[in-house]
Amino acid sequence: MPIVKASKDRVKTGVHFMLGNYALVEGAISAGCNFFGGYPITPANEISERMSQRLPEVGGKFVQGEDELFSIFACTGASLAGGKVMTATASAGFNYMQEGLGYAYTIEAPLVIADVQRCRGENYASQADVYQMRYGASGDYEAIVVCPSSVQELYDYTIWAFNLAEEYRNPVVVMSETTIALMRERLDIPEASQIDLFNRNYTTLSPEEYQPFAAPEFGCPDAAPLGKGYQTIYSLNPHDEKGSIDWDPDVFDKLYKRICGKVRENADKICRTESFMMDDAEYAIIAYGSEVRPSIEAAQMARESGIKVGVLKLCNVWPVPEKAIAEVSKNVSKIFAVEMNMGKYVNEIARVAAGRCEVIPVTKNLGLVHTGYEILEDIKKGVK
Repeated sequence: MPIVKASKDRVKTGVHFMLGNYALVEGAISAGCNFFGGYPITPANEISERMSQRLPEVGGKFVQGEDELFSIFACTGASLAGGKVMTATASAGFNYMQEGLGYAYTIEAPLVIADVQRCRGENYASQADVYQMRYGASGDYEAIVVCPSSVQELYDYTIWAFNLAEEYRNPVVVMSETTIALMRERLDIPEASQIDLFNRNYTTLSPEEYQPFAAPEFGCPDAAPLGKGYQTIYSLNPHDEKGSIDWDPDVFDKLYKRICGKVRENADKICRTESFMMDDAEYAIIAYGSEVRPSIEAAQMARESGIKVGVLKLCNVWPVPEKAIAEVSKNVSKIFAVEMNMGKYVNEIARVAAGRCEVIPVTKNLGLVHTGYEILEDIKKGVK
């Protein structure tokens, strides 16, 4: 397995007081990012701004494009050329990137996209993109989406996102939000020797033997170096293991079963959750992103009122952490699904709970994260 340590020249080891968007950039640089294709959009602009300063310092390339399509396709090309690549946008800009994302999923190009969610047309907090991050692009694929809940996690989870992208040869989305992106908090950056990085596998076969899309049933194909005689067509069209464009239903079916299976069959390895006060909980809150901290506060206040509430924090939302959610649903009488939207991921939670307990949406769509007191009030209503 191609695990290496982070480069000392890239890691700003120490304690910092840092903007969330900047912390995300430092995570990317620590992970080995060497190409960024950007296009301005608030509230993600600080990512491009800092990338334009930091990448040249470590020998990387920053490109300012004319639109979001340029950004995503430039990143895809740079990825195929061997780069560790990233782009960043906000909700409306993420819409425009779907065509390029669909292409990247199909040709299995590792790349990272930061989506700093905002309300439609305004720079207020939201989690309304959660389904688009999974289902926005055309065709069959499986999305990997990590969801940090603090400035520290914007750093840590961005490194995780790069590792996932490299290991599974898949686009990975860092689900950020206005709340944490524009927040300043303490950030602890470890020594480079403590940061494990995953680099994609490269083929040991000759150009004549190499097949760019040949892999085990649920595995990833080895990459090939660009400009070394490996002639490959990277096409959105149906293609066989050689990359040749040809409509053969059986070949097409096999290709997409593998592209989807490499994530589905490794979901337990990919998914992460954290539990708070769940050992004796009679009720559970499930939350992700910036809704995690007010959820923990609400659970603490509920316990002070005699209501035994715990919190399951989702570190990623796609693939769905089904085992952890199912286990919670077996041990509590009600789950409160906290989100900053009209109620979206609650449907996934209810699907996995499968009627074992009631799932109650706790939603807010006012451009602001919930307060602990607001969540507590919904809990009190729900347990009556």
